[in-house]
Amino acid sequence: MIFLVLVLFGVQTLCPWAASRPTSEGPTELLSPSCDGTAAEEAADLALHHINAHQREGYILRLYRIFSVREHPQEITGSVFYLVLDVVDTKCHVLSKKSWKDCPARPAHTAVYGQCKAIIYINQARNIAHLNSYECTLQQVPPRYVWRVCPDCPVDDCPTEPKYLEAAAQSLAKFNHQSEETHYFSVLNVTRASMQWVVGPAYFVEFLIQETSCSKTDMIADISQCKPLAPEPAVSISCINTCVSGTGIPQGILSLPLWFFADRNQSPQAPFYGL
Repeated sequence: MIFLVLVLFGVQTLCPWAASRPTSEGPTELLSPSCDGTAAEEAADLALHHINAHQREGYILRLYRIFSVREHPQEITGSVFYLVLDVVDTKCHVLSKKSWKDCPARPAHTAVYGQCKAIIYINQARNIAHLNSYECTLQQVPPRYVWRVCPDCPVDDCPTEPKYLEAAAQSLAKFNHQSEETHYFSVLNVTRASMQWVVGPAYFVEFLIQETSCSKTDMIADISQCKPLAPEPAVSISCINTCVSGTGIPQGILSLPLWFFADRNQSPQAPFYGL
């Protein structure tokens, strides 16, 4: 399903991009390396790494395929690559700073997909990769495709609705109770939300949390009033995926399967320098 949508999307956007040329005149012409070749794959890997490193919200993008690649060898050394990449989002938040290769893609009916156009200069001899520019256009899989393939699957919804914030708060209460952390955590924001009707409504939420200055040795009536532990908001962040069920307002927590921590001040481990 995603493959068909990506093909249509790519055909619509390839022509104006492929017609572009470098702004500076050079002694060499544009080459058309194979999309399956080593040079194209390395360029796509580096470009996507830097694109993800630039993001401060959302989820890490994963390469679905290389749709188009042009190479402009430079007069002295290195090459400029013009890339069109088909991408899908993953289950890893961008603040995790993980490599896109280590992040699993989402199920087809929940994926966000699209294309990234990137211009990147790569100099293998000098160990340099510099992302000159990029532009990504993303969208969710249309609901009609979801209903056709999986009519009973959860449907994505607006994550800022009160019922999802309440679901996140109830899940966080379980996290605060079970974790061995010395401070309470509070909800930073809900990043994704969906609902599925089984016996009653089931709410699925993914959200970020931040460590607060309130100690777990103290009785805190309202954790949302606790200030962040660090001066910069969300320096310590977790991402939780959970399901809460109930009638109207969520009542019982069904699962709290995963979380991870990330430090916003940590530098991404780029394979090349220059960004």
